[in-house]
Amino acid sequence: MKLLPRKGKKFYCLIKNITGILPKNPDYYLLALHHKSLMRKDDNGLPINNERLEYLGDAILGAVIAHELYLRFPHKDEGALTKMRARIVNRHNLNRQALKMGLGQLIKTQPLADLAQTHIPGDALEALIGAIYLDRGYFKSREFILSKLLNTHTDLEHIFENDSNYKSILIEWGQKNRREIHFVTEEYTNNNEITFLAQAHVNNVVMGQGKGASKKEAQQNAAEEALNNVAEHHEQMLN
Repeated sequence: MKLLPRKGKKFYCLIKNITGILPKNPDYYLLALHHKSLMRKDDNGLPINNERLEYLGDAILGAVIAHELYLRFPHKDEGALTKMRARIVNRHNLNRQALKMGLGQLIKTQPLADLAQTHIPGDALEALIGAIYLDRGYFKSREFILSKLLNTHTDLEHIFENDSNYKSILIEWGQKNRREIHFVTEEYTNNNEITFLAQAHVNNVVMGQGKGASKKEAQQNAAEEALNNVAEHHEQMLN
């Protein structure tokens, strides 16, 4: 049973132009662009939206990027790779790429003043990846991810060397993975010297601590430790 009506040759051509892929089943792509705000349901009362495809696409996106970074940078440790992946798949980057591709004109949602100010385009992009996976398989979805997301960063090594805003990366990682990130910072004085101690909390669990001569430095150090701990925790979950 089809959940959504076909849009014909025009929609087929738009998807082909955006993805570079010939769809076999356009219904997957229609569903990927259908936001939950429309509150549609099928004949069985089940919601018709892109959330399940978004879930699938998010997992595939993370796996493809992680694998590719692992292959391209054999001398980088897991902390550096995690931070690089977070920069590539953060919500701001996904939104920007989705709008650049032209997904904004295809997303079906309640009227909004500015779609670019929401996370809807990035969510739809992840759902599109899920649609490609179901329609054409892993290698086609990998091809799409590499061409549209990873290879748009022309100098990944430069990003590795110069991206040290650990707090920003941690916050972006939290937004991407729907984790609450907050910092608790205290100030101490010893022999007239002020020291700051910061804790980075992920879902109210302390994942990193750091000291510094300023609040900013302490939070950066705490965020760096948290990112390393997040990477280690993720690795343990996979083993």
